[in-house]
Amino acid sequence: MLPELVTAIPGPKSLKFAEELRKYESHNVTYTAPDWPVFWERASGTNIWDVDGNRFVDLTSAFGVAGLGHGHAPLCEVMRKQSERLIHAMGDVHPTELKVEVCKKLSEMTYERWGLGVGKTVLSNSGSEAVETALKTAFVATRRPGVICFGNGYHGLGYGALLGGGFEKFRQPFESQLAEVSLEVSFPSSVEMLDSLRSELDVVDVSKFGALLVEPIQGRGGKVIPPDGFLRFLREWCDTNGVILIFDEIYTGFNRTGRLFACEWEGIYPDLICLGKALSGGYPISACVGRSEVMDKWPVSPGEALHTSTFLGNPVGCAMAVRALMIHHDNSVAADVLKQGRELMVMLEEIDSASIHEIRGRGLMIGIELRNSDGSAAGHIAGQVLSQMLGKGIIMLADGPDGNILAFTPPFHLKLGEMVFVVECLREVLENISPL
Repeated sequence: MLPELVTAIPGPKSLKFAEELRKYESHNVTYTAPDWPVFWERASGTNIWDVDGNRFVDLTSAFGVAGLGHGHAPLCEVMRKQSERLIHAMGDVHPTELKVEVCKKLSEMTYERWGLGVGKTVLSNSGSEAVETALKTAFVATRRPGVICFGNGYHGLGYGALLGGGFEKFRQPFESQLAEVSLEVSFPSSVEMLDSLRSELDVVDVSKFGALLVEPIQGRGGKVIPPDGFLRFLREWCDTNGVILIFDEIYTGFNRTGRLFACEWEGIYPDLICLGKALSGGYPISACVGRSEVMDKWPVSPGEALHTSTFLGNPVGCAMAVRALMIHHDNSVAADVLKQGRELMVMLEEIDSASIHEIRGRGLMIGIELRNSDGSAAGHIAGQVLSQMLGKGIIMLADGPDGNILAFTPPFHLKLGEMVFVVECLREVLENISPL
């Protein structure tokens, strides 16, 4: 469906709720302005309706969660049925059969499918928790505290996840509370940069580092696709130096890039993989899955787990995850993502704008980099684009450390008419905004 605007955006109800939110929520959480935000009321497929009755095309999948679409009927059905039976259990004491099912399915779809034996899982609630699980696992396995991470990497905002965070604006305010165990290296976007990375890692004192944390394709960092051979080099380097290789596929996992996992584009597999977002299609659940020989470095539980949480293995989340994994395992999902991604890329590349520096992406993970005439990052243009696109009935976000990468991560079933509508609106908006 295409947007049919009922009121000005934001409408009177959204404006009223924004005023109340400013009163009752920490003012560091939700950005509010005269033209932002709208308050969601319901969603279906690729469309969102706000409290004022306005319909929007969603280009975000709600932070990458709703890849299968908002209100996906099979997921809603299992959520409803499970919530009628059991909403909460005791995940690390007296769990449900569903926890067994989701762990088994994750093993089958990762390490068993890759021919690397059984994969073992630690479930949690958010992506940052999955990353923290992976970093703890790497330390338990190697006894080396150091973490090698990449510039502009994004792994969440918990203290542990920030050890691998490459966004200065998120790390700097809390730097004094973070352990000094991280080494940031450059994420390559070209063969030349990959050569530079080789030089960077050549001089690392590997005796200090037990983990290397990386996104196979950077998401929040700006939809950056590394050159072929990047993951292979990291795999070989980690094997040579006894470092645990961790892939953060929280964003890229579950067909977002046109493969079940982004690492499969290069056919290189990690020791630990962090998953979340689209894992359930809408319920807070994440996972760190690893090779058995790495995960088994954890001691056997004597009755008190060293790393756990209250909602670990929540039955509703597990039920939805099992169903979502079954759907994602169908090869037709990836094929559809590739087809739609190619169609959207072709349309976007036809936009003639002096602000567009580069259009890049894989599958339905696409970014448009905006720059000023002097080559500097045009974050101010991206901000104007987001507001004006919202006014036209399109919800989108911007990525990159300077906020100058327009992000396209829609649900997987974006219709051709919706693509045309989005691209024409973007073309019109960019025509009316001049770079500095």
